[in-house]
Amino acid sequence: MYYALADLDSCYANAERCFRPDLKGRPVVVLSNNDGCVIARSKEAKALGIPMGIPFYQLQQRFRNGEVAVFSSNYELIYDMTGRVMKMISDAAPSFYRYSVDEAFCLLDGMDSQSLKNWGEQLHRRVLQGTGMPISTGIAQTKTLAKMASHYAKKYDGYKHCCVIDSEEKRLKALELYPIDEVWGIGRRHAARLQSYGIRTALDFALCKRDWIRLNFNVVGTRTWMELNGIDCVPNETVVKKKSICTSRSFDGMLTSIDDVRTQVSNYAAMCAEKLRRQGSVAATVGLFIDTNHFREDLPQRCAYDEERLLTPANNTATIVHTTAKLLSRIFREGYHYKRAGVIVKDITGAQAIQTNLIDYDAERHGKLTRLDTAIDSINKIYGKETVVIASRQYKVKDATGKAKVFAEAVKHDYKSKNPTTRWSDIITLK
Repeated sequence: MYYALADLDSCYANAERCFRPDLKGRPVVVLSNNDGCVIARSKEAKALGIPMGIPFYQLQQRFRNGEVAVFSSNYELIYDMTGRVMKMISDAAPSFYRYSVDEAFCLLDGMDSQSLKNWGEQLHRRVLQGTGMPISTGIAQTKTLAKMASHYAKKYDGYKHCCVIDSEEKRLKALELYPIDEVWGIGRRHAARLQSYGIRTALDFALCKRDWIRLNFNVVGTRTWMELNGIDCVPNETVVKKKSICTSRSFDGMLTSIDDVRTQVSNYAAMCAEKLRRQGSVAATVGLFIDTNHFREDLPQRCAYDEERLLTPANNTATIVHTTAKLLSRIFREGYHYKRAGVIVKDITGAQAIQTNLIDYDAERHGKLTRLDTAIDSINKIYGKETVVIASRQYKVKDATGKAKVFAEAVKHDYKSKNPTTRWSDIITLK
Protein backbone atom coordinates (compact mmCIF):
# COMPACT_ATOMS: atom_id res chain seq x y z
CA MET A 1 0.00 0.00 0.00
CA TYR A 2 1.31 3.43 -0.96
CA TYR A 3 0.03 6.88 -0.08
CA ALA A 4 0.15 9.77 -2.53
CA LEU A 5 -0.07 13.38 -1.36
CA ALA A 6 -1.20 15.60 -4.22
CA ASP A 7 -0.35 19.23 -3.41
CA LEU A 8 -1.07 22.25 -5.61
CA ASP A 9 2.01 24.38 -6.32
CA SER A 10 1.71 27.96 -4.99
CA CYS A 11 -2.06 27.47 -5.02
CA TYR A 12 -3.26 31.03 -4.36
CA ALA A 13 -0.77 32.62 -6.76
CA ASN A 14 -1.29 30.13 -9.59
CA ALA A 15 -5.08 30.39 -9.33
CA GLU A 16 -4.67 34.05 -10.34
CA ARG A 17 -2.51 33.05 -13.30
CA CYS A 18 -5.07 30.66 -14.77
CA PHE A 19 -6.92 33.47 -16.53
CA ARG A 20 -3.93 35.79 -16.92
CA PRO A 21 -1.44 34.24 -19.37
CA ASP A 22 0.51 37.51 -19.29
CA LEU A 23 1.60 36.62 -15.74
CA LYS A 24 3.51 33.50 -16.81
CA GLY A 25 7.04 33.73 -15.41
CA ARG A 26 6.24 36.92 -13.50
CA PRO A 27 6.42 37.15 -9.67
CA VAL A 28 2.94 36.98 -8.10
CA VAL A 29 1.93 37.57 -4.48
CA VAL A 30 -1.45 37.35 -2.74
CA LEU A 31 -2.36 39.54 0.23
CA SER A 32 -4.25 38.78 3.44
CA ASN A 33 -7.63 40.25 4.36
CA ASN A 34 -7.72 44.04 4.10
CA ASP A 35 -4.57 43.84 1.95
CA GLY A 36 -2.43 43.66 5.08
CA CYS A 37 0.52 41.37 4.32
CA VAL A 38 1.74 38.72 1.89
CA ILE A 39 0.26 35.25 2.53
CA ALA A 40 1.12 33.48 -0.74
CA ARG A 41 3.98 33.74 -3.22
CA SER A 42 4.74 32.25 -6.59
CA LYS A 43 8.04 30.49 -7.24
CA GLU A 44 9.38 33.63 -8.91
CA ALA A 45 8.39 35.80 -5.94
CA LYS A 46 10.21 33.48 -3.57
CA ALA A 47 13.29 33.69 -5.80
CA LEU A 48 13.22 37.49 -5.38
CA GLY A 49 13.55 37.01 -1.63
CA ILE A 50 10.03 38.18 -0.77
CA PRO A 51 9.37 36.71 2.70
CA MET A 52 6.07 35.28 3.86
CA GLY A 53 4.12 37.75 6.00
CA ILE A 54 5.88 40.91 4.81
CA PRO A 55 3.55 43.93 5.24
CA PHE A 56 2.23 45.21 1.93
CA TYR A 57 3.55 48.72 2.44
CA GLN A 58 7.08 47.33 2.79
CA LEU A 59 6.61 45.34 -0.41
CA GLN A 60 5.58 48.54 -2.20
CA GLN A 61 8.70 50.28 -0.94
CA ARG A 62 10.99 47.47 -2.16
CA PHE A 63 9.40 47.04 -5.61
CA ARG A 64 8.27 50.39 -6.97
CA ASN A 65 8.37 49.57 -10.69
CA GLY A 66 5.47 47.12 -10.69
CA GLU A 67 7.57 44.03 -11.43
CA VAL A 68 5.58 42.06 -8.84
CA ALA A 69 1.90 41.32 -9.61
CA VAL A 70 -0.19 41.87 -6.48
CA PHE A 71 -3.64 40.40 -5.78
CA SER A 72 -6.06 40.63 -2.87
CA SER A 73 -7.38 37.35 -1.43
CA ASN A 74 -10.09 35.97 -3.71
CA TYR A 75 -11.53 33.04 -1.77
CA GLU A 76 -14.39 32.57 -4.20
CA LEU A 77 -11.93 31.89 -7.02
CA ILE A 78 -9.67 29.71 -4.84
CA TYR A 79 -12.46 27.48 -3.56
CA ASP A 80 -13.93 26.98 -7.02
CA MET A 81 -10.62 26.21 -8.70
CA THR A 82 -9.41 23.86 -5.95
CA GLY A 83 -12.81 22.15 -5.97
CA ARG A 84 -12.36 21.38 -9.66
CA VAL A 85 -8.86 20.04 -9.01
CA MET A 86 -10.05 17.82 -6.16
CA LYS A 87 -12.75 16.36 -8.40
CA MET A 88 -10.10 15.42 -10.97
CA ILE A 89 -7.89 13.85 -8.27
CA SER A 90 -10.79 11.82 -6.87
CA ASP A 91 -11.59 10.56 -10.39
CA ALA A 92 -7.97 9.47 -10.90
CA ALA A 93 -7.43 7.76 -7.51
CA PRO A 94 -8.91 4.46 -6.27
CA SER A 95 -9.38 6.03 -2.81
CA PHE A 96 -9.17 9.70 -1.92
CA TYR A 97 -9.79 12.23 0.84
CA ARG A 98 -9.18 15.95 0.95
CA TYR A 99 -6.72 17.03 3.62
CA SER A 100 -6.77 20.81 3.15
CA VAL A 101 -7.72 23.48 0.63
CA ASP A 102 -4.90 22.50 -1.73
CA GLU A 103 -3.86 19.00 -0.56
CA ALA A 104 -5.36 15.53 -0.91
CA PHE A 105 -4.25 12.05 0.14
CA CYS A 106 -4.79 9.12 -2.23
CA LEU A 107 -4.41 5.41 -1.45
CA LEU A 108 -2.70 3.45 -4.22
CA ASP A 109 -2.59 -0.35 -4.03
CA GLY A 110 -1.22 -3.04 -6.31
CA MET A 111 1.12 -0.74 -8.28
CA ASP A 112 4.85 -1.15 -8.84
CA SER A 113 7.37 1.69 -8.64
CA GLN A 114 7.19 2.62 -12.33
CA SER A 115 3.39 2.57 -12.31
CA LEU A 116 3.37 4.87 -9.27
CA LYS A 117 5.72 7.30 -11.00
CA ASN A 118 3.63 7.26 -14.18
CA TRP A 119 0.44 7.84 -12.18
CA GLY A 120 1.85 10.94 -10.48
CA GLU A 121 3.24 12.44 -13.69
CA GLN A 122 0.00 11.76 -15.53
CA LEU A 123 -2.00 13.41 -12.72
CA HIS A 124 0.12 16.55 -13.11
CA ARG A 125 -0.48 16.67 -16.87
CA ARG A 126 -4.21 16.01 -16.51
CA VAL A 127 -4.80 18.68 -13.84
CA LEU A 128 -2.63 21.24 -15.64
CA GLN A 129 -4.48 20.70 -18.90
CA GLY A 130 -7.91 20.67 -17.28
CA THR A 131 -7.55 23.65 -14.93
CA GLY A 132 -4.23 25.39 -15.58
CA MET A 133 -3.16 24.65 -11.99
CA PRO A 134 0.24 22.90 -11.56
CA ILE A 135 0.28 20.09 -9.00
CA SER A 136 3.04 17.95 -7.50
CA THR A 137 2.73 14.51 -5.91
CA GLY A 138 4.76 12.70 -3.28
CA ILE A 139 4.35 8.93 -2.97
CA ALA A 140 5.57 6.72 -0.11
CA GLN A 141 4.45 3.95 2.25
CA THR A 142 3.46 6.38 5.04
CA LYS A 143 1.64 9.72 4.95
CA THR A 144 4.50 11.60 6.61
CA LEU A 145 7.02 10.32 4.06
CA ALA A 146 4.55 11.09 1.24
CA LYS A 147 4.27 14.67 2.44
CA MET A 148 8.06 14.89 2.53
CA ALA A 149 8.25 13.47 -1.01
CA SER A 150 5.79 16.11 -2.26
CA HIS A 151 8.21 18.77 -1.01
CA TYR A 152 10.98 17.31 -3.18
CA ALA A 153 8.59 16.96 -6.15
CA LYS A 154 7.90 20.69 -5.95
CA LYS A 155 11.47 21.81 -5.33
CA TYR A 156 13.40 19.81 -7.95
CA ASP A 157 12.37 19.92 -11.62
CA GLY A 158 14.08 16.59 -12.29
CA TYR A 159 11.28 14.73 -10.52
CA LYS A 160 8.78 16.00 -13.14
CA HIS A 161 6.28 16.86 -10.37
CA CYS A 162 6.29 13.35 -8.86
CA CYS A 163 8.72 11.97 -6.26
CA VAL A 164 8.43 8.33 -5.17
CA ILE A 165 10.15 7.06 -2.01
CA ASP A 166 10.03 3.30 -2.59
CA SER A 167 13.27 1.97 -1.14
CA GLU A 168 15.28 2.12 2.07
CA GLU A 169 18.06 4.01 0.30
CA LYS A 170 15.67 6.72 -0.92
CA ARG A 171 14.03 6.97 2.51
CA LEU A 172 17.32 7.58 4.31
CA LYS A 173 18.48 10.10 1.70
CA ALA A 174 15.19 12.00 1.92
CA LEU A 175 15.37 12.11 5.72
CA GLU A 176 18.98 13.27 5.68
CA LEU A 177 18.19 16.34 3.56
CA TYR A 178 14.96 17.32 5.32
CA PRO A 179 15.12 19.95 8.15
CA ILE A 180 13.47 18.87 11.40
CA ASP A 181 11.36 22.04 11.64
CA GLU A 182 9.61 21.19 8.35
CA VAL A 183 8.58 17.66 9.31
CA TRP A 184 4.80 17.15 9.37
CA GLY A 185 3.75 16.67 13.00
CA ILE A 186 6.71 18.53 14.52
CA GLY A 187 5.51 21.91 15.76
CA ARG A 188 7.62 25.01 16.25
CA ARG A 189 7.99 24.42 20.00
CA HIS A 190 9.09 20.79 19.56
CA ALA A 191 11.44 21.72 16.70
CA ALA A 192 13.28 24.25 18.88
CA ARG A 193 13.57 21.67 21.64
CA LEU A 194 14.91 19.01 19.27
CA GLN A 195 17.45 21.44 17.82
CA SER A 196 18.70 22.16 21.32
CA TYR A 197 19.46 18.41 21.57
CA GLY A 198 21.43 18.59 18.32
CA ILE A 199 18.67 16.99 16.23
CA ARG A 200 18.74 19.02 13.00
CA THR A 201 17.26 16.74 10.35
CA ALA A 202 14.47 14.22 9.99
CA LEU A 203 17.11 11.48 9.92
CA ASP A 204 18.50 12.58 13.29
CA PHE A 205 15.00 12.28 14.72
CA ALA A 206 14.30 8.92 13.09
CA LEU A 207 17.54 7.45 14.52
CA CYS A 208 16.57 8.32 18.11
CA LYS A 209 15.63 5.49 20.46
CA ARG A 210 11.94 4.72 20.58
CA ASP A 211 11.86 4.75 24.38
CA TRP A 212 13.42 8.24 24.41
CA ILE A 213 10.78 9.48 21.95
CA ARG A 214 7.95 8.07 24.10
CA LEU A 215 9.41 9.64 27.22
CA ASN A 216 9.90 13.11 25.76
CA PHE A 217 7.05 13.55 23.27
CA ASN A 218 3.31 13.11 23.00
CA VAL A 219 1.38 10.60 20.89
CA VAL A 220 1.69 12.75 17.76
CA GLY A 221 5.48 12.93 18.13
CA THR A 222 5.69 9.17 18.58
CA ARG A 223 3.55 8.59 15.51
CA THR A 224 5.76 10.93 13.50
CA TRP A 225 8.86 8.98 14.56
CA MET A 226 7.20 5.71 13.52
CA GLU A 227 6.08 7.15 10.18
CA LEU A 228 9.59 8.40 9.39
CA ASN A 229 10.84 4.88 10.05
CA GLY A 230 8.38 3.46 7.52
CA ILE A 231 5.65 2.31 9.94
CA ASP A 232 2.20 3.39 8.74
CA CYS A 233 0.30 4.54 11.83
CA VAL A 234 -1.45 7.88 11.11
CA PRO A 235 -5.12 6.92 10.72
CA ASN A 236 -6.93 7.57 7.47
CA GLU A 237 -8.99 10.69 7.95
CA THR A 238 -12.42 11.56 6.74
CA VAL A 239 -14.17 14.91 6.63
CA VAL A 240 -14.63 15.97 10.24
CA LYS A 241 -17.24 18.57 11.08
CA LYS A 242 -15.94 21.53 13.02
CA LYS A 243 -16.99 21.79 16.66
CA SER A 244 -16.75 25.58 16.61
CA ILE A 245 -16.49 28.17 13.87
CA CYS A 246 -14.94 31.63 14.16
CA THR A 247 -14.94 34.41 11.58
CA SER A 248 -12.86 37.43 12.57
CA ARG A 249 -11.30 40.31 10.69
CA SER A 250 -9.40 43.52 11.28
CA PHE A 251 -11.26 46.57 10.00
CA ASP A 252 -9.99 48.80 7.24
CA GLY A 253 -9.23 51.62 9.67
CA MET A 254 -10.67 52.16 13.14
CA LEU A 255 -14.40 52.45 13.83
CA THR A 256 -16.11 54.50 16.52
CA SER A 257 -19.78 54.14 15.54
CA ILE A 258 -21.90 51.18 16.62
CA ASP A 259 -23.67 51.26 13.24
CA ASP A 260 -20.38 50.79 11.39
CA VAL A 261 -19.30 47.96 13.69
CA ARG A 262 -22.74 46.33 13.38
CA THR A 263 -22.36 46.11 9.60
CA GLN A 264 -19.01 44.41 9.95
CA VAL A 265 -20.12 41.82 12.53
CA SER A 266 -23.31 41.12 10.56
CA ASN A 267 -21.10 40.02 7.67
CA TYR A 268 -19.05 37.80 9.98
CA ALA A 269 -22.20 36.27 11.47
CA ALA A 270 -23.59 35.54 8.00
CA MET A 271 -20.34 33.81 7.04
CA CYS A 272 -20.57 31.59 10.14
CA ALA A 273 -24.16 30.68 9.26
CA GLU A 274 -23.14 29.77 5.70
CA LYS A 275 -20.33 27.54 7.00
CA LEU A 276 -22.77 25.79 9.35
CA ARG A 277 -25.18 25.05 6.52
CA ARG A 278 -22.35 23.88 4.29
CA GLN A 279 -21.38 21.14 6.77
CA GLY A 280 -24.99 20.31 7.70
CA SER A 281 -24.79 21.59 11.27
CA VAL A 282 -26.49 23.94 13.71
CA ALA A 283 -25.03 25.92 16.61
CA ALA A 284 -26.49 26.39 20.09
CA THR A 285 -24.24 29.29 21.19
CA VAL A 286 -23.30 32.53 19.46
CA GLY A 287 -20.41 34.66 20.75
CA LEU A 288 -19.00 38.05 19.77
CA PHE A 289 -15.80 39.92 20.61
CA ILE A 290 -14.70 43.44 19.73
CA ASP A 291 -11.23 44.86 20.27
CA THR A 292 -9.35 48.13 19.91
CA ASN A 293 -5.95 48.75 18.30
CA HIS A 294 -3.37 47.81 20.92
CA PHE A 295 -0.59 49.36 18.85
CA ARG A 296 -2.13 52.78 19.42
CA GLU A 297 -0.97 53.39 22.97
CA ASP A 298 -2.17 56.98 22.72
CA LEU A 299 -5.80 55.77 22.59
CA PRO A 300 -7.95 54.15 25.32
CA GLN A 301 -8.03 50.35 25.05
CA ARG A 302 -10.89 47.91 25.41
CA CYS A 303 -11.56 44.27 24.61
CA ALA A 304 -15.00 42.81 25.26
CA TYR A 305 -16.71 39.45 24.74
CA ASP A 306 -20.20 38.13 25.33
CA GLU A 307 -22.21 35.14 24.19
CA GLU A 308 -25.79 33.96 24.17
CA ARG A 309 -27.24 30.47 24.09
CA LEU A 310 -30.03 29.94 21.59
CA LEU A 311 -33.13 28.24 22.90
CA THR A 312 -33.21 26.24 19.67
CA PRO A 313 -29.92 25.56 17.81
CA ALA A 314 -29.89 27.28 14.41
CA ASN A 315 -27.92 27.78 11.22
CA ASN A 316 -30.11 30.37 9.50
CA THR A 317 -28.54 33.72 8.75
CA ALA A 318 -31.33 35.87 10.18
CA THR A 319 -31.20 34.26 13.64
CA ILE A 320 -27.42 34.36 13.99
CA VAL A 321 -27.12 37.93 12.66
CA HIS A 322 -29.93 39.09 14.98
CA THR A 323 -28.26 37.43 17.99
CA THR A 324 -24.93 39.05 17.09
CA ALA A 325 -26.59 42.47 16.94
CA LYS A 326 -28.02 41.93 20.43
CA LEU A 327 -24.59 40.99 21.76
CA LEU A 328 -23.02 44.07 20.17
CA SER A 329 -25.55 46.36 21.84
CA ARG A 330 -24.53 44.84 25.20
CA ILE A 331 -20.76 45.11 24.88
CA PHE A 332 -20.26 48.21 22.73
CA ARG A 333 -19.08 51.35 24.53
CA GLU A 334 -18.74 54.82 23.05
CA GLY A 335 -15.41 56.62 23.10
CA TYR A 336 -13.23 53.78 21.78
CA HIS A 337 -11.60 53.21 18.40
CA TYR A 338 -12.38 49.61 17.47
CA LYS A 339 -9.99 47.79 15.12
CA ARG A 340 -11.23 44.20 14.93
CA ALA A 341 -14.14 41.93 15.80
CA GLY A 342 -15.11 38.30 15.50
CA VAL A 343 -18.17 36.05 15.65
CA ILE A 344 -17.94 32.56 17.14
CA VAL A 345 -20.58 29.84 16.88
CA LYS A 346 -20.12 26.76 19.05
CA ASP A 347 -21.88 23.82 20.69
CA ILE A 348 -22.37 22.52 17.16
CA THR A 349 -24.52 19.47 16.40
CA GLY A 350 -26.01 17.88 13.31
CA ALA A 351 -28.86 19.73 11.63
CA GLN A 352 -30.89 16.53 11.35
CA ALA A 353 -31.25 16.09 15.12
CA ILE A 354 -32.18 19.51 16.52
CA GLN A 355 -33.32 19.56 20.14
CA THR A 356 -36.16 22.09 19.94
CA ASN A 357 -37.49 24.26 22.75
CA LEU A 358 -41.22 23.94 23.46
CA ILE A 359 -41.63 27.65 24.24
CA ASP A 360 -39.38 29.20 21.60
CA TYR A 361 -39.69 26.84 18.62
CA ASP A 362 -42.02 27.94 15.81
CA ALA A 363 -42.12 25.26 13.11
CA GLU A 364 -43.71 27.55 10.54
CA ARG A 365 -41.14 30.32 11.06
CA HIS A 366 -38.29 27.78 11.05
CA GLY A 367 -39.54 26.43 7.71
CA LYS A 368 -39.72 29.92 6.19
CA LEU A 369 -36.19 30.81 7.29
CA THR A 370 -34.85 27.50 5.97
CA ARG A 371 -36.48 28.05 2.57
CA LEU A 372 -35.19 31.63 2.49
CA ASP A 373 -31.60 30.57 3.18
CA THR A 374 -31.85 27.78 0.60
CA ALA A 375 -33.04 30.25 -2.03
CA ILE A 376 -30.35 32.83 -1.18
CA ASP A 377 -27.59 30.19 -1.16
CA SER A 378 -28.73 28.93 -4.57
CA ILE A 379 -28.83 32.42 -6.10
CA ASN A 380 -25.41 33.30 -4.70
CA LYS A 381 -23.95 30.05 -5.99
CA ILE A 382 -25.19 30.75 -9.52
CA TYR A 383 -24.65 34.50 -9.78
CA GLY A 384 -21.77 35.00 -7.36
CA LYS A 385 -21.13 35.40 -3.66
CA GLU A 386 -23.19 38.14 -1.94
CA THR A 387 -25.50 38.72 -4.91
CA VAL A 388 -28.33 38.60 -2.36
CA VAL A 389 -27.72 39.56 1.29
CA ILE A 390 -29.79 40.74 4.22
CA ALA A 391 -29.99 44.51 4.70
CA SER A 392 -27.90 44.72 7.85
CA ARG A 393 -24.86 43.45 5.94
CA GLN A 394 -24.76 46.48 3.66
CA TYR A 395 -22.86 49.63 4.38
CA LYS A 396 -22.87 52.92 2.52
CA VAL A 397 -20.00 54.44 0.61
CA LYS A 398 -19.71 57.20 -1.96
CA ASP A 399 -18.38 56.57 -5.44
CA ALA A 400 -16.21 58.94 -7.46
CA THR A 401 -19.24 61.08 -8.40
CA GLY A 402 -20.27 61.50 -4.77
CA LYS A 403 -23.32 59.28 -5.19
CA ALA A 404 -24.04 56.97 -2.26
CA LYS A 405 -24.27 53.25 -2.89
CA VAL A 406 -24.41 50.15 -0.74
CA PHE A 407 -22.63 46.82 -0.90
CA ALA A 408 -21.89 43.90 1.40
CA GLU A 409 -18.17 43.27 1.06
CA ALA A 410 -16.71 44.30 4.41
CA VAL A 411 -13.09 43.54 3.58
CA LYS A 412 -10.70 45.84 1.76
CA HIS A 413 -9.42 44.25 -1.45
CA ASP A 414 -8.18 46.92 -3.81
CA TYR A 415 -6.34 44.34 -5.92
CA LYS A 416 -9.00 41.67 -6.17
CA SER A 417 -9.31 39.75 -9.44
CA LYS A 418 -12.53 38.78 -11.18
CA ASN A 419 -14.37 35.47 -10.79
CA PRO A 420 -14.80 34.11 -14.34
CA THR A 421 -15.77 30.61 -13.15
CA THR A 422 -18.56 31.60 -10.76
CA ARG A 423 -20.05 34.92 -11.93
CA TRP A 424 -21.83 35.57 -15.22
CA SER A 425 -20.68 39.19 -15.10
CA ASP A 426 -17.02 38.11 -15.02
CA ILE A 427 -17.03 35.58 -17.84
CA ILE A 428 -14.07 36.16 -20.15
CA THR A 429 -14.91 37.73 -23.50
CA LEU A 430 -12.87 36.39 -26.42
CA LYS A 431 -11.95 38.66 -29.27
